[in-house]
Amino acid sequence: MIYTARQWKLAGYSIRLCGHNIFYVDNGTQKDKSHLPCVLLLHGYPTSSWDWEQIWHLMDHEFRLVTLDLLGFGFSDKPYPYQYTIAEQANIVEALVKKLGLKNFHVMAHDYGDTVAQELLARQNELDQIEWQSLCLLNGGLFPETHRPKLIQRLLASPLGGHLTKLINKNSLKKNMADIFGPSTQPQEELIEGFWEVINFNNGRRTLHKLIDYMGERRQHRERWVGALQNSKVPIGLINGAVDPISGAHMVKRYKEVVGAPLMLISLSKTGHYPQLESTKETATAYKQFLDAVTSG
Repeated sequence: MIYTARQWKLAGYSIRLCGHNIFYVDNGTQKDKSHLPCVLLLHGYPTSSWDWEQIWHLMDHEFRLVTLDLLGFGFSDKPYPYQYTIAEQANIVEALVKKLGLKNFHVMAHDYGDTVAQELLARQNELDQIEWQSLCLLNGGLFPETHRPKLIQRLLASPLGGHLTKLINKNSLKKNMADIFGPSTQPQEELIEGFWEVINFNNGRRTLHKLIDYMGERRQHRERWVGALQNSKVPIGLINGAVDPISGAHMVKRYKEVVGAPLMLISLSKTGHYPQLESTKETATAYKQFLDAVTSG
């Protein structure tokens, strides 16, 4: 880890998008990287763009990298009470892409970010001239029928969710993260400290039960979001932590059944839900292999 969560915040910027202050990081502002391939990174629940910090430093010299904290996450605005939707998150991402003038870029997503990417991909598929060059998906609930949420996720999505947020503490976060990381790739204390910091920034813990409405949206919009994968106009790759109890090897099996074989599939046999944090070098190498396959194809 090079940047702590607090240092990550200092490396980024705040921008007004769709009526909200949104935090983003763009290494293209530090030096001229306009000639390099651009990768847009979308994070998962309940964490933030800081999830990409470790892999960022392995890819920084070869790519222009852009990421953001989605609304309600990390260092972005966290309105409450509020109805968070995947459609609005997609609007915010599109607004950032337009503001930064990104063209012909790649997208890499994880968890909640996978769902945002599916909505954005559906929109791309509707365009005559697409902006994306590829999509790479890390562990996420691409299919509601194979998503296996943990007990705390189910409780947060229930009528008890608002009360439960008051009881969540760093120790319960640590336990739940330990459950979804691989047995041999457990999170270090400094990672839990950073997770806890970004979740609590701007009183963010209270939003957790509202943000998790995305699980219901996945069921509601299954046809559109699964259809986006089936009808994709860009190549798709999967990098999957196979021992993830939420969306591991069983999700990949379903992907092959419903969508077919992706352009590239890398299964990390000892890795859990967060490949970019548990197996950072392997994930970076796999992603570069995917992009090589995209460009050579």
